[in-house]
Amino acid sequence: MKIHVINTGYFKLDGGAMFGVVPKTIWNKSNPADENNLCNWAMRCLLIEEGDRRILIDAGIGDKQDARFFGHYYLNGSDSLEGSLQTAGFSADDITDVFLTHLHFDHCGGCIRRAGDKLVPVFKNADYWSNKKHWDWAVFPNDREKASFLKENVLPIQETGRLRFVENPADEEGPEVDGNTTDDYRLAVAPFTENIAIRFAGGHTESMMLPQISYKGRTIVFAADLLPSAGHLPIPYVMAYDMFPLKTLKEKKSFLQEAAENNYILFFEHDPVNECCEVQATEKGVRLKRAFKLEDI
Repeated sequence: MKIHVINTGYFKLDGGAMFGVVPKTIWNKSNPADENNLCNWAMRCLLIEEGDRRILIDAGIGDKQDARFFGHYYLNGSDSLEGSLQTAGFSADDITDVFLTHLHFDHCGGCIRRAGDKLVPVFKNADYWSNKKHWDWAVFPNDREKASFLKENVLPIQETGRLRFVENPADEEGPEVDGNTTDDYRLAVAPFTENIAIRFAGGHTESMMLPQISYKGRTIVFAADLLPSAGHLPIPYVMAYDMFPLKTLKEKKSFLQEAAENNYILFFEHDPVNECCEVQATEKGVRLKRAFKLEDI
């Protein structure tokens, strides 16, 4: 097994929205805002070589939207999905699986491109992985979240005929169970490949999926939007974008305790500085132990 970090560029979002009720005087220390109160965020993906499969986890924002759309997000940096794949020695046609943690535009937009008047898949030889509950949530979005679920990102994936669903074991137990039977709120886990399992979280959006990877004797968890950055490690630091913030609180608390106890490596999709970290329990709660690059494992 080999793992490659795929950097797809940076974008900007309002710092207050990214940290919810936490005052700017606090979060600005770890994620400084510009004069417009915008913080810079990475769109960092992973490419996993496992056997004859090349699995891309998330795909960034893409480039098919119009100037008005991108005018809200201030894309910056020299990285791109295509360029980072080339640096790793691959092209889009080499990808066998595209695993989408969830279908917000900054995670799946790079899956679809414009070819004249048509929308076509970037990864024409790949299966695209979501789960049924989240897919339905994205295709029939609520009014609060629909700006993040863009039809031009989502529906063309289904039209490829290669949409696949991961089964959430919690779904078999009913919607009220959600994989959690005690107050510790453990996330449901499902197998995906020999070395990859999937954890399900529902605070940020319905049935977001977090890949958990066994690699070089360590456990790496792709944190997606449960923990966008190292600055979000304190439990109350929850995004205003989260659909169910109280659920996020419970999920974060339980998961971070588990991560500290088992010395998991957390891989950050959006942290502009830190790729990975280990965490430790302190008197103030679970906090950063050390940050490092994935290649240093």
